[in-house]
Amino acid sequence: MDHATARAGPVRVRDFAPGDGAPLVAAWARSAPYDAVTRERFRRQVLLDPNFDPAGLRVAVRGGEVVGAAYGVRRTVPVAGSDLEPEQGWVPFFFVDPADRRGGLGRRLLTGVLDWLAGHGRTRVDFASYTPHYFLPGLDRDTYPDAARLLADLGFRPRGEAVAMDRCLVGYRIPDAVRERAAALTAAGHRFGTPRDDDLVGLLRLAGDAFGPDWPQAIRRALDGGAPMDRIVTAHDPSGRVVGWAMHGAYEGLIERFGPFGVRADQRGTGLGKVLLHLALERMRAAGAHGAWFLWTGEHSPAGQLYRSAGFSTTRTFRILRREVRP
Repeated sequence: MDHATARAGPVRVRDFAPGDGAPLVAAWARSAPYDAVTRERFRRQVLLDPNFDPAGLRVAVRGGEVVGAAYGVRRTVPVAGSDLEPEQGWVPFFFVDPADRRGGLGRRLLTGVLDWLAGHGRTRVDFASYTPHYFLPGLDRDTYPDAARLLADLGFRPRGEAVAMDRCLVGYRIPDAVRERAAALTAAGHRFGTPRDDDLVGLLRLAGDAFGPDWPQAIRRALDGGAPMDRIVTAHDPSGRVVGWAMHGAYEGLIERFGPFGVRADQRGTGLGKVLLHLALERMRAAGAHGAWFLWTGEHSPAGQLYRSAGFSTTRTFRILRREVRP
Protein backbone atom coordinates (compact mmCIF):
# COMPACT_ATOMS: atom_id res chain seq x y z
CA MET A 1 0.00 0.00 0.00
CA ASP A 2 1.55 3.33 -1.02
CA HIS A 3 1.54 6.45 1.16
CA ALA A 4 -1.30 8.15 -0.73
CA THR A 5 -3.56 5.13 -0.42
CA ALA A 6 -2.76 4.74 3.27
CA ARG A 7 -3.83 8.35 3.87
CA ALA A 8 -7.18 8.03 2.11
CA GLY A 9 -10.44 8.05 4.05
CA PRO A 10 -11.82 9.96 7.03
CA VAL A 11 -9.89 10.87 10.16
CA ARG A 12 -10.85 9.04 13.32
CA VAL A 13 -10.03 10.56 16.72
CA ARG A 14 -9.72 8.19 19.66
CA ASP A 15 -7.92 7.61 22.94
CA PHE A 16 -4.26 6.60 22.95
CA ALA A 17 -3.88 2.83 22.60
CA PRO A 18 -1.01 0.32 22.69
CA GLY A 19 0.95 0.53 19.47
CA ASP A 20 0.47 4.29 19.08
CA GLY A 21 3.78 5.37 20.66
CA ALA A 22 6.21 4.95 17.76
CA PRO A 23 3.88 6.28 15.03
CA LEU A 24 2.89 9.20 17.26
CA VAL A 25 6.56 10.16 17.73
CA ALA A 26 7.10 9.89 13.96
CA ALA A 27 4.07 12.10 13.27
CA TRP A 28 5.33 14.59 15.86
CA ALA A 29 8.64 14.85 13.97
CA ARG A 30 6.82 15.54 10.69
CA SER A 31 4.54 18.09 12.33
CA ALA A 32 6.97 19.97 14.60
CA PRO A 33 10.46 19.26 13.23
CA TYR A 34 12.03 22.02 15.34
CA ASP A 35 10.91 20.22 18.50
CA ALA A 36 10.87 16.53 17.62
CA VAL A 37 11.18 14.04 20.47
CA THR A 38 12.60 10.56 20.73
CA ARG A 39 10.60 7.50 21.72
CA GLU A 40 12.60 7.37 24.95
CA ARG A 41 11.74 10.97 25.80
CA PHE A 42 8.05 10.42 25.01
CA ARG A 43 8.04 7.36 27.24
CA ARG A 44 9.75 9.19 30.10
CA GLN A 45 7.78 12.44 29.90
CA VAL A 46 4.35 11.04 29.08
CA LEU A 47 3.85 7.31 29.50
CA LEU A 48 5.78 7.02 32.77
CA ASP A 49 4.23 10.13 34.28
CA PRO A 50 2.06 8.90 37.19
CA ASN A 51 -0.65 11.36 36.06
CA PHE A 52 -0.85 9.94 32.52
CA ASP A 53 -4.33 8.85 31.49
CA PRO A 54 -4.74 7.37 27.97
CA ALA A 55 -8.15 9.07 27.73
CA GLY A 56 -6.41 12.44 27.93
CA LEU A 57 -4.20 11.74 24.93
CA ARG A 58 -6.37 12.09 21.84
CA VAL A 59 -4.90 10.53 18.70
CA ALA A 60 -6.05 11.25 15.14
CA VAL A 61 -5.71 8.36 12.69
CA ARG A 62 -6.32 8.30 8.95
CA GLY A 63 -5.98 5.07 7.01
CA GLY A 64 -4.10 3.44 9.85
CA GLU A 65 -1.57 6.27 10.17
CA VAL A 66 -1.29 8.75 13.06
CA VAL A 67 -1.78 12.25 11.68
CA GLY A 68 -2.18 14.29 14.85
CA ALA A 69 -2.52 14.26 18.62
CA ALA A 70 -3.39 16.47 21.58
CA TYR A 71 -2.57 15.69 25.18
CA GLY A 72 -4.41 16.79 28.29
CA VAL A 73 -3.37 15.94 31.84
CA ARG A 74 -4.52 16.63 35.37
CA ARG A 75 -2.95 15.66 38.66
CA THR A 76 -4.07 12.47 40.31
CA VAL A 77 -0.73 12.26 42.11
CA PRO A 78 0.62 15.50 43.66
CA VAL A 79 4.12 16.78 43.02
CA ALA A 80 4.54 17.03 46.79
CA GLY A 81 2.27 17.00 49.80
CA SER A 82 -1.41 16.51 49.04
CA ASP A 83 -2.22 19.34 46.60
CA LEU A 84 -3.87 17.89 43.50
CA GLU A 85 -4.66 21.36 42.10
CA PRO A 86 -8.26 20.29 41.49
CA GLU A 87 -9.13 23.24 39.22
CA GLN A 88 -5.96 22.99 37.12
CA GLY A 89 -5.33 21.11 33.89
CA TRP A 90 -2.64 21.27 31.24
CA VAL A 91 -2.20 20.72 27.52
CA PRO A 92 1.51 19.87 27.24
CA PHE A 93 1.43 19.47 23.45
CA PHE A 94 -0.64 19.09 20.31
CA PHE A 95 0.24 18.73 16.64
CA VAL A 96 -1.27 17.99 13.23
CA ASP A 97 0.58 16.52 10.27
CA PRO A 98 1.16 19.25 7.62
CA ALA A 99 -0.73 17.19 5.04
CA ASP A 100 -3.86 17.20 7.24
CA ARG A 101 -4.01 20.86 8.23
CA ARG A 102 -6.59 23.50 7.26
CA GLY A 103 -9.45 21.09 7.79
CA GLY A 104 -10.24 21.74 11.45
CA LEU A 105 -8.42 18.71 12.85
CA GLY A 106 -6.33 20.72 15.33
CA ARG A 107 -9.46 22.37 16.69
CA ARG A 108 -11.19 19.00 16.90
CA LEU A 109 -8.30 17.46 18.84
CA LEU A 110 -7.91 20.37 21.25
CA THR A 111 -11.64 20.71 21.84
CA GLY A 112 -11.80 17.04 22.73
CA VAL A 113 -8.99 17.41 25.25
CA LEU A 114 -10.49 20.56 26.77
CA ASP A 115 -13.87 18.83 27.09
CA TRP A 116 -12.17 15.89 28.78
CA LEU A 117 -10.45 18.19 31.27
CA ALA A 118 -13.69 20.07 31.90
CA GLY A 119 -15.37 16.74 32.59
CA HIS A 120 -12.87 16.28 35.42
CA GLY A 121 -13.71 19.70 36.87
CA ARG A 122 -10.75 21.60 35.42
CA THR A 123 -11.73 25.22 34.90
CA ARG A 124 -8.19 26.52 34.34
CA VAL A 125 -5.93 25.06 31.66
CA ASP A 126 -2.32 26.06 30.96
CA PHE A 127 -0.65 25.33 27.67
CA ALA A 128 2.71 23.50 27.72
CA SER A 129 3.93 24.51 31.19
CA TYR A 130 3.14 21.25 32.99
CA THR A 131 5.78 20.66 35.63
CA PRO A 132 7.77 18.56 35.97
CA HIS A 133 7.04 16.79 32.66
CA TYR A 134 6.99 19.70 30.23
CA PHE A 135 8.57 19.73 26.78
CA LEU A 136 8.53 23.51 26.33
CA PRO A 137 7.55 26.25 28.78
CA GLY A 138 4.99 27.84 26.47
CA LEU A 139 4.19 28.62 22.84
CA ASP A 140 6.89 29.83 20.46
CA ARG A 141 4.51 31.85 18.31
CA ASP A 142 7.22 32.76 15.79
CA THR A 143 7.78 29.08 15.04
CA TYR A 144 4.12 28.04 15.31
CA PRO A 145 1.89 30.94 14.18
CA ASP A 146 -1.02 28.65 13.22
CA ALA A 147 -1.01 27.10 16.68
CA ALA A 148 -0.97 30.58 18.21
CA ARG A 149 -4.10 31.56 16.28
CA LEU A 150 -5.93 28.35 17.17
CA LEU A 151 -5.14 28.61 20.87
CA ALA A 152 -6.29 32.23 20.89
CA ASP A 153 -9.55 31.22 19.16
CA LEU A 154 -10.10 28.61 21.89
CA GLY A 155 -9.74 31.17 24.67
CA PHE A 156 -6.09 30.88 25.69
CA ARG A 157 -4.75 34.25 26.79
CA PRO A 158 -1.16 35.36 27.47
CA ARG A 159 -0.06 35.80 31.05
CA GLY A 160 3.64 36.37 30.54
CA GLU A 161 6.69 35.37 28.57
CA ALA A 162 9.65 33.10 29.17
CA VAL A 163 12.88 32.92 27.26
CA ALA A 164 15.37 30.15 26.57
CA MET A 165 19.02 31.13 26.68
CA ASP A 166 22.31 29.62 25.50
CA ARG A 167 25.98 30.32 26.09
CA CYS A 168 28.99 28.90 24.26
CA LEU A 169 31.55 27.43 26.66
CA VAL A 170 34.41 26.96 24.20
CA GLY A 171 37.31 28.93 25.67
CA TYR A 172 35.35 29.67 28.84
CA ARG A 173 37.15 30.83 31.97
CA ILE A 174 35.81 32.36 35.17
CA PRO A 175 36.18 36.16 35.01
CA ASP A 176 38.72 37.66 37.39
CA ALA A 177 36.04 39.83 39.03
CA VAL A 178 34.00 36.73 39.89
CA ARG A 179 37.04 34.97 41.36
CA GLU A 180 37.70 38.06 43.48
CA ARG A 181 34.11 38.10 44.72
CA ALA A 182 34.29 34.39 45.54
CA ALA A 183 37.48 35.01 47.52
CA ALA A 184 35.86 37.89 49.44
CA LEU A 185 32.81 35.80 50.31
CA THR A 186 35.04 32.91 51.39
CA ALA A 187 37.07 35.26 53.58
CA ALA A 188 33.81 36.38 55.20
CA GLY A 189 32.99 32.77 56.12
CA HIS A 190 31.04 31.46 53.14
CA ARG A 191 31.87 28.05 51.71
CA PHE A 192 31.46 26.86 48.10
CA GLY A 193 31.83 23.31 46.84
CA THR A 194 30.31 19.96 46.10
CA PRO A 195 27.69 19.09 48.73
CA ARG A 196 28.25 16.26 51.15
CA ASP A 197 25.48 13.72 51.54
CA ASP A 198 24.29 15.42 54.72
CA ASP A 199 24.14 18.78 52.95
CA LEU A 200 21.35 17.47 50.73
CA VAL A 201 18.89 17.90 53.60
CA GLY A 202 19.36 21.67 53.65
CA LEU A 203 19.61 21.90 49.86
CA LEU A 204 16.32 20.10 49.28
CA ARG A 205 14.60 22.13 51.98
CA LEU A 206 15.80 25.38 50.39
CA ALA A 207 14.74 24.25 46.91
CA GLY A 208 11.29 23.24 48.07
CA ASP A 209 10.54 26.10 50.45
CA ALA A 210 11.82 28.92 48.23
CA PHE A 211 11.30 27.64 44.69
CA GLY A 212 8.51 25.07 44.58
CA PRO A 213 8.12 21.31 44.86
CA ASP A 214 9.30 20.43 41.33
CA TRP A 215 12.88 21.64 41.99
CA PRO A 216 13.73 19.27 44.84
CA GLN A 217 12.05 16.56 42.80
CA ALA A 218 14.39 17.30 39.88
CA ILE A 219 17.42 17.13 42.17
CA ARG A 220 16.27 13.86 43.74
CA ARG A 221 15.49 12.30 40.38
CA ALA A 222 18.90 13.22 38.99
CA LEU A 223 20.82 11.85 41.95
CA ASP A 224 18.66 8.73 42.16
CA GLY A 225 19.38 8.19 38.46
CA GLY A 226 23.12 8.16 39.08
CA ALA A 227 24.12 11.77 38.40
CA PRO A 228 27.44 12.50 40.13
CA MET A 229 27.28 14.81 43.10
CA ASP A 230 29.79 17.19 41.53
CA ARG A 231 27.12 18.39 39.12
CA ILE A 232 25.96 20.48 42.09
CA VAL A 233 27.79 23.45 43.60
CA THR A 234 26.41 24.65 46.92
CA ALA A 235 27.01 27.82 48.92
CA HIS A 236 26.94 27.81 52.72
CA ASP A 237 26.82 30.93 54.87
CA PRO A 238 29.14 31.35 57.89
CA SER A 239 26.69 29.43 60.09
CA GLY A 240 26.87 26.41 57.76
CA ARG A 241 23.37 26.86 56.33
CA VAL A 242 22.86 26.09 52.62
CA VAL A 243 21.93 29.43 51.05
CA GLY A 244 22.24 28.68 47.35
CA TRP A 245 23.18 26.17 44.70
CA ALA A 246 23.72 25.75 40.98
CA MET A 247 23.41 22.49 39.07
CA HIS A 248 23.64 21.04 35.60
CA GLY A 249 22.54 17.75 34.10
CA ALA A 250 19.50 17.48 36.37
CA TYR A 251 16.95 17.24 33.56
CA GLU A 252 16.98 14.07 31.48
CA GLY A 253 20.71 13.63 32.07
CA LEU A 254 21.65 16.40 29.61
CA ILE A 255 25.00 17.70 30.87
CA GLU A 256 24.75 20.94 28.84
CA ARG A 257 21.38 21.83 30.36
CA PHE A 258 21.91 24.25 33.22
CA GLY A 259 19.70 24.29 36.28
CA PRO A 260 18.04 24.28 38.65
CA PHE A 261 19.75 27.26 40.25
CA GLY A 262 18.64 29.31 43.25
CA VAL A 263 19.75 31.61 46.03
CA ARG A 264 17.94 32.49 49.25
CA ALA A 265 16.14 35.82 48.98
CA ASP A 266 18.15 37.34 51.82
CA GLN A 267 21.42 36.47 50.06
CA ARG A 268 20.62 38.07 46.73
CA GLY A 269 22.53 41.14 45.68
CA THR A 270 25.70 39.89 47.37
CA GLY A 271 27.27 38.39 44.26
CA LEU A 272 26.74 34.90 45.62
CA GLY A 273 24.48 33.90 42.72
CA LYS A 274 27.01 35.09 40.15
CA VAL A 275 29.74 33.08 41.86
CA LEU A 276 27.60 29.93 41.88
CA LEU A 277 26.65 30.38 38.23
CA HIS A 278 30.26 30.68 37.11
CA LEU A 279 31.47 27.84 39.31
CA ALA A 280 28.85 25.62 37.68
CA LEU A 281 29.84 26.78 34.18
CA GLU A 282 33.47 25.98 34.98
CA ARG A 283 32.45 22.45 35.99
CA MET A 284 30.36 22.03 32.86
CA ARG A 285 33.31 22.99 30.68
CA ALA A 286 35.56 20.61 32.62
CA ALA A 287 33.03 17.83 31.99
CA GLY A 288 33.32 18.42 28.24
CA ALA A 289 30.26 20.59 27.63
CA HIS A 290 30.65 22.90 24.64
CA GLY A 291 27.68 24.99 25.67
CA ALA A 292 25.18 25.73 28.42
CA TRP A 293 21.47 26.24 27.88
CA PHE A 294 18.17 26.34 29.72
CA LEU A 295 14.53 26.71 28.76
CA TRP A 296 12.86 29.09 31.13
CA THR A 297 13.49 32.47 32.73
CA GLY A 298 12.08 35.97 32.54
CA GLU A 299 14.17 37.94 30.07
CA HIS A 300 14.04 41.14 32.13
CA SER A 301 13.97 39.51 35.56
CA PRO A 302 16.98 39.71 37.89
CA ALA A 303 17.84 36.13 36.90
CA GLY A 304 17.62 37.01 33.22
CA GLN A 305 19.92 39.98 33.74
CA LEU A 306 22.38 37.79 35.63
CA TYR A 307 22.47 35.23 32.83
CA ARG A 308 22.97 37.95 30.23
CA SER A 309 25.86 39.43 32.22
CA ALA A 310 27.43 35.96 32.21
CA GLY A 311 27.33 35.77 28.41
CA PHE A 312 24.01 34.05 27.80
CA SER A 313 21.83 35.21 24.92
CA THR A 314 18.16 34.62 24.17
CA THR A 315 17.52 31.86 21.65
CA ARG A 316 13.72 31.49 21.85
CA THR A 317 10.78 33.35 23.35
CA PHE A 318 7.72 31.52 24.64
CA ARG A 319 4.34 32.97 25.46
CA ILE A 320 2.79 31.58 28.65
CA LEU A 321 -0.88 30.85 27.90
CA ARG A 322 -3.87 30.08 30.11
CA ARG A 323 -7.56 29.39 29.46
CA GLU A 324 -10.04 29.98 32.26
CA VAL A 325 -13.71 29.09 32.26
CA ARG A 326 -15.97 30.19 35.06
CA PRO A 327 -17.96 27.27 36.49
